Amino acid sequence: MDFKSLSIYLIVFFSFCCVPAAYGQLRLEVQVNDEQGQAVIDAEVYLSPAVESGLTDGNGQVVFEDLEPGDYQLYVFALDYELLEATISLNANKTLTYVLEPLGEALSEVIITAQRETVLALRQLRPVEGTAIYSGKKSEVVLLDNVTANLATANARQIYSRIVGLNIYENNDAGLQLNIGGRGLNPNRTANFNTRQNGYDISADVLGYPESYYSPPPEAVQEIQIVRGAASLQYGTQFGGLVNFKMREPEKDKPIALVSRQTLGAYNLFTSFNSLSGTLGKFSYYSYFNYKSGEDFRPNSDFESYNAFGLLRYKPSNRTTITAEFSYLNYLAQQAGGLTDSQFQEDPSFSNRTRNYFKVDWKLYSLKWEQAIAQRSQFSLNLFALDASRKAVGFRENRVSQVDDLDAPRELIIGNFRNWGAEARFLSRYDALGQEQTFLIGGKYYQSNNVERQGPGTNGLDANFNFADEEFPNYARQSDFDLPNLNVAVFAEHILKLNEKLSITPGARFEYIKTEIDGSFERINFDLAGNPILQETVPDMRSVDRSFVLLGLGASYKATDALEFYGNISQNYRSVTFSDIRITNPSLTIDPNISDESGFTADIGLRGRIKNSFSFDAGLFLLSYQDRLGLVLRAVSDIQQEQFRGNIGDAITYGFEGFGEYNLVPALGLGKEYRLSVFANLALTRSEYTRSELNNVVGNQVEFVPDVNLKTGLSMGYKNFLASLQYTYLSQQFTDATNSRADLDSQSGIVGEIPAYDILDFSARYRFKSWLQVEGGINNLLDNNYFVRRATGYPGPGIIPSQPRTWYAGLEFRF
Repeated sequence: MDFKSLSIYLIVFFSFCCVPAAYGQLRLEVQVNDEQGQAVIDAEVYLSPAVESGLTDGNGQVVFEDLEPGDYQLYVFALDYELLEATISLNANKTLTYVLEPLGEALSEVIITAQRETVLALRQLRPVEGTAIYSGKKSEVVLLDNVTANLATANARQIYSRIVGLNIYENNDAGLQLNIGGRGLNPNRTANFNTRQNGYDISADVLGYPESYYSPPPEAVQEIQIVRGAASLQYGTQFGGLVNFKMREPEKDKPIALVSRQTLGAYNLFTSFNSLSGTLGKFSYYSYFNYKSGEDFRPNSDFESYNAFGLLRYKPSNRTTITAEFSYLNYLAQQAGGLTDSQFQEDPSFSNRTRNYFKVDWKLYSLKWEQAIAQRSQFSLNLFALDASRKAVGFRENRVSQVDDLDAPRELIIGNFRNWGAEARFLSRYDALGQEQTFLIGGKYYQSNNVERQGPGTNGLDANFNFADEEFPNYARQSDFDLPNLNVAVFAEHILKLNEKLSITPGARFEYIKTEIDGSFERINFDLAGNPILQETVPDMRSVDRSFVLLGLGASYKATDALEFYGNISQNYRSVTFSDIRITNPSLTIDPNISDESGFTADIGLRGRIKNSFSFDAGLFLLSYQDRLGLVLRAVSDIQQEQFRGNIGDAITYGFEGFGEYNLVPALGLGKEYRLSVFANLALTRSEYTRSELNNVVGNQVEFVPDVNLKTGLSMGYKNFLASLQYTYLSQQFTDATNSRADLDSQSGIVGEIPAYDILDFSARYRFKSWLQVEGGINNLLDNNYFVRRATGYPGPGIIPSQPRTWYAGLEFRF
């Protein structure tokens, strides 16, 4: 299909799918007073299931706009007052007044936070948010204000502790990179999720190189939204789904508000997070600067990072919002390299790599226009762009135990990413079947021009990212490629409400993908003495087009306002790019005929809340892959083996995922100044390769699938003090499709399972005043030796040991 035909197809598709609608969304004004009729200022008013919140102004008022008709649960939180709960039915614009009852004793801000957490526990994305549909999908939200964790180092196992089934790589670099997977998906740089910030893509290249070298600091994030595989219809075809970082909003009631967090920790850790925000008339802004520096517990592993963000918003009217954003990240990390199994057992802190470095420079741009149309319809257009690079230099031979030859060149790989895109969405509501129906259609245009170069670096000890072609012309691994990609997509979903309780959500996504390669690589043959006997430049120019349609269906049955059955099934797709083939890795061989993988994801579950004391989400899932990409260990000769990456075959991953949190305060008859709750997050997963043309694969377990993935913990508090204790356990998992076992005599460290491990973490915080908070904690409290990753490339290759017991302590100031 050529691009002209594609354009005609899209126009016809849009014309066919668009549903006209015109109708008004509703406005709710809430007045909050005390018993004397005086306005209560800075009370937080929260609406469920709309998940809207706001603070009362100087007149005790807060206004919610663009609400859907229906029933809502309203909560009001305020210091020195009882928590107020009310049910309202909204079918027209309303103004409501509520009177708060005083407490016998004052509640601290910490206890108010605990009350909020009880109400907001295990929040899911509501069926419609903005110009997006989530009805019937498995969605989870991390509310960062309710997390007692090591935010300074972005400790992922604490921050994501309530997201069931996640598998996490630990880089030991204070959270400079996020590495999460799940359900058998490789966690490396979150490449199997579509990662976004405020709704726009932030990875290197959604199709060509979907790895995320940038993620915002948790201190700047309001919530992390996660939608599993059914997100493939609206957000991209990935099997993992969506991870969206929703940044903090500008301060509404002040022209300037300052937050400053300073943290110290083990191994010379220092972080400084400072934000400014405010509102001036129709303009509002939010900005931060975040600095990190420190070391890992191993030598040759220091890092330094500079991260900044700016948001400027203009609201010329209640119907129009224009938002501009800019994100910047620059960091340099020295990498200690990987270990063999015997090296890890002998001394996990050992390092024999003294000149491996990794550098990232990331610049993100976004301009978003949001418009309410004809009262009951909404339109959004998001323009975004990336100008970024990642550079890696070092020694990474497949014999991990081999000592680095300081006279030899290091390998240098540089990737430059230049891409831009536009995503438009139109959401409309209309009446049919006696119910309100919701329709969404959208389109995305994405174009990238990546450059990947591999060759000899210098033989120095410093972080030098210049090629040394003249000094080392016969370096074995050399290539230089332009890798342009083009992606055009159209998607549509429709919430069809059959009655007040039951709705179904069909959807479809059309994808057109064009990947190209234009460049060359060096073919060099050596004699037994290591002298070059043949060297030639081999050009490689190819172009591949494909187009396809993904389909999906979701369903939701709300037995009560607080209990929902949900289910979905959606097709998924992962495209392979030429960069998979042309960047040579000495630790593994890539199949030159590697191809795309496809499949589907299905979820069915029950979620809800019982009396604001117990929140839960439990369900079953299934992932089915065709031509799944993976690793196998295969024989090269009678005495040598290699890791081989390609299309292993067909596989399934299935299991149970459940989360529950119980507030123990009412059950134990404790006073309102106490907080005590317990949570459990459990994934029981099985997997199997069902078809393969390779030997010793069929019937094996899929990589990165622990049978048991458990996170459980206790949250406790009294007045201004809050603390959490969390236990994490993952059973053994394999790293290749042949289910290879570790060999203490192996010199590679990349072959073998990841043994079962468990970790205990403790965090606490105490707020002295509204403007001062102190916090601290200990990670890996029991000081266990463990690892979660066998890297085939950087930061290895080999075993990457996780950190032993570490501590942190910090201060937060608010003005």
